[in-house]
Amino acid sequence: MSLDEHKKPSGNGNGVALSTQVAHRLRLNPSTDHKPDSYEDLQSDFSPLLFSSLERYLPPSMLYLSREAKIQFMRDILVRYSPEGERTRIQKHREYRQKIISNYQPLHGELYTMNAVNFFVPSFLKAINEKTDESFRSILVEPTPGVYVFEMFQPSFCEMLMSEVENFERWVHDTKFRIMRPNTMNKYGAVLDDFGLETILDKLMDEYIRPMSKVFFPEVGGLTLDSHHGFVVEYGVDRDVELGFHVDDSEVTLNVCLGKQFYGGELFFRGVRCDKHVNTETQPEEILDYVHVPGRAVLHRGRHRHGARATTSGHRCNLILWCRSSVFRELKKYQKDFSSWCGECRREKRERQRLSITATKLELLKRDGISAS
Repeated sequence: MSLDEHKKPSGNGNGVALSTQVAHRLRLNPSTDHKPDSYEDLQSDFSPLLFSSLERYLPPSMLYLSREAKIQFMRDILVRYSPEGERTRIQKHREYRQKIISNYQPLHGELYTMNAVNFFVPSFLKAINEKTDESFRSILVEPTPGVYVFEMFQPSFCEMLMSEVENFERWVHDTKFRIMRPNTMNKYGAVLDDFGLETILDKLMDEYIRPMSKVFFPEVGGLTLDSHHGFVVEYGVDRDVELGFHVDDSEVTLNVCLGKQFYGGELFFRGVRCDKHVNTETQPEEILDYVHVPGRAVLHRGRHRHGARATTSGHRCNLILWCRSSVFRELKKYQKDFSSWCGECRREKRERQRLSITATKLELLKRDGISAS
C-alpha cells in the first residue's frame, strides 16, 4: 500500500479518480474510534472483513464518503498489491471448497451457526460482552509474557466439533476425495473452512478473538485482524505424533484442545521473534511448557516460537485459528524496528542504549578530567 501522497491524472490505474484528482495516502495508524461500513454483502475476490479493516486506515477526508466510493478506492489498492497469480490461486481454492460444500452432508447442522450460549463457557461470554481490559484479565492467566490461557469451549461443543470432523473424514474416505491438509507440517487433520465452517470462524475471529487481540496484541495488528485459516489437527499413535519448532503464518493464534484421552503432547514456547531473529538463542525467561486441557484455550502471537512434544498414547485433537491482518503485513514492510514485540530486537535495543549511556559517561568523565587538569 502506498504510504506516500502523489498527484495523479484521472484514469491512470494507480488509484480512484477523486474530484480533487489526488490519490490520498493511507494512515499509518488506524482510526480506532471510526465504525467502518459492513461489506458482508459484497461480491469480491477479497474478504469482506478485509474491506472493514482497511477502511480504518483511510485518510480522514475519505471516511465519510459513500460506501461505493470507499469500495472503489480500497479495491484498487487491493488489486494493485495482490499479484494476479495469488488471485488465481484463491479462485481455484474457492472452486475446490465449493465442490466439497455442494457434496458433503453435515452431521451437526447447529454447528454451522454461531450459538454463543451453547458453545462458550459463561465466564468467557461475560468477559467478551463487557469488552474491558479488566474483564479479559479476570478470566485468564499469563504463564509467560504474551501467552494467555483461559477456559473457552463447553465440553458439548468440543465433542460435537470432533464428531463433525470424524464424519467429514469418513466422507473423504468413502468418496476418495483428495483434500488439502491444514499446513505443510501436519499430515492429518482437516481445514474447517473447506467444508462449510468459514462463516462461523469469521465470527469467532471478528467478535471474540479480535476484541481480546486489540487489548493484548495491538503492536502486531490485533485491532485489524481481517482473515483467518481455521483447522483441526490430530495427534496420536496412528496420527501425527509431534510438531517441530516453528512460528505460525499468523499475527495471532488461537489454540484450543478439544480432547480426547491422551498422554503427552505438551506445547513448548521459546520466545517471540521477527524474521531476522527467528533462529536466535532462547533466553531462560522465555521457556514455557504448557499441558493441554480440553476446552481450554491458548492465545499467543503467531511469531511466538513453539512446538508440540510427542503424544505418546491416546488421541489428541486441537482447534487452531490463525488470525491475520493484511494491513499489518503491508505496513511491516516499511518498518525496521520490531522491538515492541520481538524479544531479540528488544535485547539489541537495550544493549545499544546501554553502550550509548556508557560512552556518554566516559565522554563526560574525560571532559571533567581535562577541566580539572
